[in-house]
Amino acid sequence: MSEVDRVPSPAAPPAVAATAPEEKKGKEPEREKLPPIVSAGAGATAGLDRGSKGQISTSSSFVSTVNQKKEAAENRSSPTHLVFPNIKNVRDLPPICLDVRQKQRTSTDALSSEMKTPVLPEPILPVQPKTMKDFLEDVEKAKSSGDWKTVHDFYLTMFDSFPELNAAFKKDASASFNTIEDSGINAKFVNAVYDALLNTPQDIQKTVLKGIINSLLREWKGPRTKDDLRAYFILLQNPQFNNTSTYVIYAHLLRQIATLVEADHHFLVHWFKKLSQKRFKQLVERLLQFISLRLFPAKPEEFPPISKCSWWIPSASKVLALLNTANNLVHPPLIPYTDFYNSTLDHIDLMEEYHTWQSFGNSHRFSFCQYPFVISIAAKKIIIQRDSEQQMISIARQSLVDKVSRRQRPDMNMLFLNMKVRRTHLVSDSLDELTRKRADLKKKLKVTFVGEAGLDMGGLTKEWFLLLIRQIFHPDYGMFTYHKDSYCHWFSSFKCDNYSEFRLVGILMGLAVYNSITLDIRFPPCCYKKLLSPPIVPNDQSMPVGICSVTTDDLCQIMPELAHGLSELLSYEGNVEEDFYSTFQVFQEEFGIIKSYNLKPGGDKIAVTNQNRKEYVQLYIDFLLNKSIYKQFAAFYYGFHSVCASNALMLLRPEEVEILVCGSPELDMHALQRSTQYDGYAKTDLTIRYFWDVVLGFPLDLQKKLLHFTTGSDRVPVGGMADLNFKISKNETSTNWLPVAHTCFNQLCLPPYKSKKDLKQKLIIGISNSEGFGLE
Repeated sequence: MSEVDRVPSPAAPPAVAATAPEEKKGKEPEREKLPPIVSAGAGATAGLDRGSKGQISTSSSFVSTVNQKKEAAENRSSPTHLVFPNIKNVRDLPPICLDVRQKQRTSTDALSSEMKTPVLPEPILPVQPKTMKDFLEDVEKAKSSGDWKTVHDFYLTMFDSFPELNAAFKKDASASFNTIEDSGINAKFVNAVYDALLNTPQDIQKTVLKGIINSLLREWKGPRTKDDLRAYFILLQNPQFNNTSTYVIYAHLLRQIATLVEADHHFLVHWFKKLSQKRFKQLVERLLQFISLRLFPAKPEEFPPISKCSWWIPSASKVLALLNTANNLVHPPLIPYTDFYNSTLDHIDLMEEYHTWQSFGNSHRFSFCQYPFVISIAAKKIIIQRDSEQQMISIARQSLVDKVSRRQRPDMNMLFLNMKVRRTHLVSDSLDELTRKRADLKKKLKVTFVGEAGLDMGGLTKEWFLLLIRQIFHPDYGMFTYHKDSYCHWFSSFKCDNYSEFRLVGILMGLAVYNSITLDIRFPPCCYKKLLSPPIVPNDQSMPVGICSVTTDDLCQIMPELAHGLSELLSYEGNVEEDFYSTFQVFQEEFGIIKSYNLKPGGDKIAVTNQNRKEYVQLYIDFLLNKSIYKQFAAFYYGFHSVCASNALMLLRPEEVEILVCGSPELDMHALQRSTQYDGYAKTDLTIRYFWDVVLGFPLDLQKKLLHFTTGSDRVPVGGMADLNFKISKNETSTNWLPVAHTCFNQLCLPPYKSKKDLKQKLIIGISNSEGFGLE
């Protein structure tokens, strides 16, 4: 049985609302769906130009021309543990409006920019009691004298009602501040008041909580005013809600925010995005902790029975969705999308959540799958794998039933997707097999190389993936272009008669996800965004697939130099028409022939000017990333979804699809050390101790080379280093030999080197000169 091995060569060293679709459900009648909010900084797209009149300019000359023309012309503090009065029996607040729910999945990218809602007259506010300077002076006096009466009176008055909150924190009490871009709140004053609150005597902190209870118990008549929204915005930032003894109050606050009308949510979302990173992260962490402790309370007696507060988690999830939407409107985001993950959910019955979401759709049953941004990639992988297994079992069972019904003898091979391929015709045989066995794609994959004995226990399958990917992505094959500046592959725009091999690549990626294989593929993030456009294959075959909104940021991930040049064009201060003399036309070289394409009808006769250059850039980027490769990507898209057709894909962000296919770039070599298995060695052997001393001292680039040398990829599976099943075996050869790796089995064969210096030298030579594969 052959396998792919890493051997040093003699040559020199050489991938709702939230971004994921989302449905909101709750326990009460439906609400309208949250109106769309336009993503900030919607990027422009563009096209190639021509240099001097009558000349065809390439992308490099374009960049050069632009450059020439331009030259011419806080960490979150630990929550303070307080002792509050027993408030769990505070009388339940009356339900306000309708429950937390959204009729349809809403993409963050689709939220509307302005909303036409009636602007209600703001009530006359009380006189602002103090400035921030006055307040801080009072606090310092109280600390030194021990007399907190003045500070107590300030907090008593300020938190007594929503109008008092506005009077205290509104930058200008006479101004309405009815815009989404400015909440009108003095954020520094709010932060100062809350930072001081946790260091005040207990009676002041109890006074604040009583004031909040009274405010929330107010009977509402008619819609909320912007001052009411400001009060909610301020109260949500209260650090007292870190303490479980305040959770009853916190839950009612969350419920009232969650059940606001959509226009009010729209304002809150835009106000959230203006918070500092520190305060924003605190809000997110507080909500995640609230959900976790409601699911798994350390002291269950602290909370009401779950039957009486089943709305707590849906309310908190809806408010988290507003924060997630706000985070996605900022470029770059305030916090990484992974900061919304709630690892506590890894320990609940995820498949029950998934089946609830699938079965009940828009009914009143809550499921965390309606809010996929809180589910970690590890948990999503479990959902996808179990969903895949269930589909595999279902299809295999049906095959068995069909066989028996025809009175044919069952064969165990019918339970698998059996691939028989010749090494000399790897691509063509694989394409033929997958085409013939299209109905079996969701069965467990097993690979046999013709003429070679052996059973596939996982090694042959991985070898098939590695060899096939290596051959398909080779530059001579012509399907993909490798961009050295961005270290990634992109689809070749060359026209051909048959795009079936692009479908094969899509099937390979789908099979990898289905069979938990990590592929060494380097696609830009834009590819995975297109792969989820849409996440479910449309029934109408005439509908376009793989088309998504693209920006200069997307182009920069593939062709950074060209993206920079287009950005320079957009900011050029001279006369674009006279200085660049470009038209709405693109030129591409195909098999040695220059071909031209109009970016719009009659584009070759439309000059690029200062007025229309944004449109030019928009059309050009759309041409490069969507239109010019549409047939190639559509085949790739259908190939992937022919294997991975599942509603579980709707839970994923593009970045998460990349991690499922290619693994995570985050390396933890200490975790690898803890999970490594040994054959012929013990972990206390001198050679092994030398090995880990050397590896843990390697810089990141050498650690990645080691991982690539031994596993065929420099990325880590979703489950972490433990999922690699990494093994170090003793190689009873001369210590003059270099290490050898069996990539199919993630195995490193290490001679018993006698010194750390010798081991380090041989290991670096081995991992740095192993480009390509050797067959044993």
